[in-house]
Amino acid sequence: MRLVLAIVLGLIFPVTSSSAQSLKELLEKATIAWNKPTEPFTIIDNIHYVGTNGLAVYLVTTREGHILIDTAMPEATSQIRSSIEKLGFKLGDIKFLINTHAHIDHTGGLAELKQLTGALLISGAADKPLLEGGYYPGRETAAELKFPAVKVDRTVKEGDTVSLGGVTLTAHATPGHSPGCTSWTTSVKEGANPRSIVFFCSATVALNQLVGAPTHPTIVEDYRKTFAWAHTVQPDILLAPHPEMYGMQDKRAKLAAGAPNPFVRPGEFGAYITSLEKAFEESLYKQKSAAAKQ
Repeated sequence: MRLVLAIVLGLIFPVTSSSAQSLKELLEKATIAWNKPTEPFTIIDNIHYVGTNGLAVYLVTTREGHILIDTAMPEATSQIRSSIEKLGFKLGDIKFLINTHAHIDHTGGLAELKQLTGALLISGAADKPLLEGGYYPGRETAAELKFPAVKVDRTVKEGDTVSLGGVTLTAHATPGHSPGCTSWTTSVKEGANPRSIVFFCSATVALNQLVGAPTHPTIVEDYRKTFAWAHTVQPDILLAPHPEMYGMQDKRAKLAAGAPNPFVRPGEFGAYITSLEKAFEESLYKQKSAAAKQ
């Protein structure tokens, strides 16, 4: 169970060739947790949670159509559609699909949703070949990590924007977790108060190899660039690809009980980044030590 939780939380576990079977088993168990249904809800203003219990999917609504950030596993697409409709919105009104990073648990439904909606798919440039090939970088032959390939319509770099119906999302290159990992920022209103939001891509090590034959050549440098950027950002609200990363369930319970919006937590992102950076350096040290013993 501990190893299953490691996957669910995006932490590191053995990725040697001898662990291929265990990886498959772990993913099968994690998928059960990831696919568990949960009710959709409004986080704040025009930002809604329409994902599963274990994988975050966000709907950003506007007067001219909607933006969907990430999907879940391939079989969860019907849940996402149902959640969108429960909130009173139409799947066909989605104009843009944004992918934060090209891993199966956040890309699985992109191909089907793109076909259903006709929406344009946007990703970081370095993740485009992964999305269009349907594979995990550095583990191209790992069948258990493959997902339905999907055409990318537009790639973005640092500072690029996506605008729709008076809403603007700004892209930030935060590579490491994937080569083209991209975080997004925007702002909303809570009454008369402006609130800044970051949809953080991720910076866990997960399945990534940092030394020897790295998952991608600049991976260590990429992680450190991402941490440097993240330390300069002070959003009011942190949202991330796995709900456990920001205590979504606890916060939604408090929100339902009528408490002041618990998702508004200035300082939470900075503390989270500090913990991720510490975990990264520990993983790097362990991988270097293991490589030195070989």
